[in-house]
Amino acid sequence: MNRKMKLIALGIVILIVSLGAETYAWQTMGNGGRQANVIRIACVGDSITCGTTYPDDLWLLLGSNYVIGNFGVSGATVFLNSSNPYMLTPAFRVAKLFEPQIVIVMLGTNDASPALNESNAAFVSDYVRLISQFKELASKPKVWIAKPPPIFNNNSGLSGEYLLQNIIPDVQQVANLTGTPVIDVYSPLINHSAYFPDGVHPDVNGSMVVATVIYDALTSQAKS
Repeated sequence: MNRKMKLIALGIVILIVSLGAETYAWQTMGNGGRQANVIRIACVGDSITCGTTYPDDLWLLLGSNYVIGNFGVSGATVFLNSSNPYMLTPAFRVAKLFEPQIVIVMLGTNDASPALNESNAAFVSDYVRLISQFKELASKPKVWIAKPPPIFNNNSGLSGEYLLQNIIPDVQQVANLTGTPVIDVYSPLINHSAYFPDGVHPDVNGSMVVATVIYDALTSQAKS
């Protein structure tokens, strides 16, 4: 399948989330994503997932035996006591209906806001709950938790220091508590502020780094 066809197909999957329609999800995936020899990957996250090319790039790296579902939600948080918790979005429900075999969860950027006044304990417990819901699916997916990329300025009200000092260690704690492997997206990008035009969202170069790091983790696991 060439790049153009893959991106068209990926666009259809993205529509599942934007329409928020479970029936559409089942009909759309009936002849493709449901085939026994196709591996379904759910990319779960915020605007760094839904607003960048990383899911597209990941699919191109993996090949046509995979179907990527982009279930990112702009502004989504892990923290349940916020204005846009991921677990209360339609995308979360549809991501589970997708019955993925692999789930990549990359959240925490929007939790790096001191204005939320969330405690570390609340972030950890809410994230454990989110991860557990995916692990309890009938499809028994392999779940990966990703440390989000750096934040390079505070114009959006998000704090790079808070991300580094609180969110990144908390993500590791969630991984330890749930026995979930970690993908470190943060470290490979810390010296590439030029890849973040607005200080938060990676451009095409940064997105390719994200996709490549995730690809390497997935394929390394498959070979071991």
